[in-house]
Amino acid sequence: MQLLLQHIEALIFASEQPVSGDDILSCLKGSYGWELKKEQFHSLISEIREKYSSDDYSFELVEIAEGFQFLTKKEYHHAVNTLLQIKAKRRLSTAALETLAIIAYKQPLSKSEIEHIRGVNCDYSIQKLLEKELIMISGKGDGPGKPLLYSTSKSFMDHFGLKSVKDLPKLKDLHIADNEIGTPSDLMDLTEVPVDTIPESFVDAIREGLQVTLQEDISEGELGDEEAFIIEGTVDPAAAEQGLEQDLQGGEEQSEPSDE
Repeated sequence: MQLLLQHIEALIFASEQPVSGDDILSCLKGSYGWELKKEQFHSLISEIREKYSSDDYSFELVEIAEGFQFLTKKEYHHAVNTLLQIKAKRRLSTAALETLAIIAYKQPLSKSEIEHIRGVNCDYSIQKLLEKELIMISGKGDGPGKPLLYSTSKSFMDHFGLKSVKDLPKLKDLHIADNEIGTPSDLMDLTEVPVDTIPESFVDAIREGLQVTLQEDISEGELGDEEAFIIEGTVDPAAAEQGLEQDLQGGEEQSEPSDE
């Protein structure tokens, strides 16, 4: 009986969403051949609920959405909510960081211009940046299809402690390694550099100049399709070449949904 209790606890604990009683019973039967009656199962659930109702635990077993889930007790909601807000502000993937840097230095610009610089699709990164309110839609371009233009938001300025985009670090302020081509005097303000010649070091302007602590979204399972090509800020040449061939054959695909 104690072994059953532990397995039920493990199943509920491992589930991100409320897990139904039928799913728990199916797992126990499929894994070990254990068959429980509904009365036995609910008796075990009551025992688990009573166990975690003690003040020794900061969480409890709750029956919600036709299932069971472990949730923190209401006495700890304020502290947990603060933690979630902090994590939500800090969690930014490498791909999203690159996209944000491009928008910050070249704003306003369209999604196709961002993808031209990065060499991969940017739908997911733009979506995440919009959700975090770090960028905003600032208008529509004059090109075919009137593409949306993206710019940094007031929240971006507040988050990074900037008065305006003019306060962003310039390329000439960055450290130049000994094995890089060129000298600091050769570098110009990024706003004067053509779009197709922006060096990879523009990401360092955000990392080093603004000293932002970032965390990858890999553990959260939040990576988009374009991020499958990007590890530590590098681009898969095959993926970039494939995207270029698609652009040459059929042009840029529109990100807006169809009427179908």
